[in-house]
Parts: sequence; structure tokens; C-alpha cells
Amino acid sequence: MHARADSADTVPNWPDDIFATLQRFDVRQVPYVPDAGHSKLIQRVLDSSTMRGIALTTEEEGVALLAGAWAGGQRGVLLMQSSGVGNCINMLSLIPILRFPFLTLVTMRGEWGEFNPWQVPMGSTTQGVFELSGVQVLRASQAAEVPAVLEAAAAQAYNALTPTAVLLSQRLIGAKVFTK
Repeated sequence: MHARADSADTVPNWPDDIFATLQRFDVRQVPYVPDAGHSKLIQRVLDSSTMRGIALTTEEEGVALLAGAWAGGQRGVLLMQSSGVGNCINMLSLIPILRFPFLTLVTMRGEWGEFNPWQVPMGSTTQGVFELSGVQVLRASQAAEVPAVLEAAAAQAYNALTPTAVLLSQRLIGAKVFTK
């Protein structure tokens, strides 16, 4: 069996839009947990001479890494999948205490066309978990929305120090299906 993603967008250019926005906002550190939905963006980061991609073993490490990046004078963005948001709940309490810019880009599972029932509980509560933790949530469901959503999210995270999560919907990234 193998996985493939079905998406309304046949050529996903939105990861390039995200990368360009992160460059404009001088993002230097990009911690991530490997994820198919972020794979093109992760590769762009790894190929970049101005950004440092940092593979994590678990998502909550990324919250602490962003705090350290800020203390060292750099901006960062955390890339993760919705199933990892639950791992971050305790670490999200650092954000209001330390007042560092927090931006995370979350590829969603457990919604549009999901085949895996294990992804549904966290996918359906991701936004609420962030909001209860004091993180504002923006969402992109269509490729055309991505540039404006990312621009707004980065501005409020880095300029206004408003913790912000961008949910990249499963409709945007493509629902995974398994075939023989």
C-alpha cells in the first residue's frame, strides 16, 4: 500500500508563497516534525542559505526552540501537523510568560476526506486548543488565500507579538488516501 494526496490544486505553489513570506519577515530558524503536507516547504528551507531547518523529535521542542531563537535575536516558525498540537499544550504556556513571537504553520488532518479515524479527535479540536492557550488562529483552505493569510499571521506574530497559528486545511494540502 502507498499513500497519495488528492488536492484541488494540481501544482502546489502555496508552499513557495509561504517561503517567500517567511523570507520577507527575516525568519531564520524553522523547527519542524517531518510531515508530507509541509514537505515542499521543508525542502525549500533546507536548500536555503538564510534559513536553518531543524528536525525535531516532538513538537513541543519547537516552542522552546522559538523562545531561544528570539532570545538570540532571530525569528522562527514552527511547522507541524495537527496531531502534534496536543503535544504542545504545556509548552504553549511559555509564550505569554516570556513574550516571544510565536508563529506556527499547522497542516490539518482529521477533516476534509480523512480516512484515518485516529486523526479526527485532534483535528477537530486543534483550533480550540490553540485558542484556549491564547494563540490566535487563522486558516487557509484555498491556495489563493495562502499569501494574504501568511502575511497577516506573520505581521501579527512578529510585529504585534500576538501568538498566531495558521491552519492549512486538509482540503488545501490534499486528503491522504491509500491504494494498493
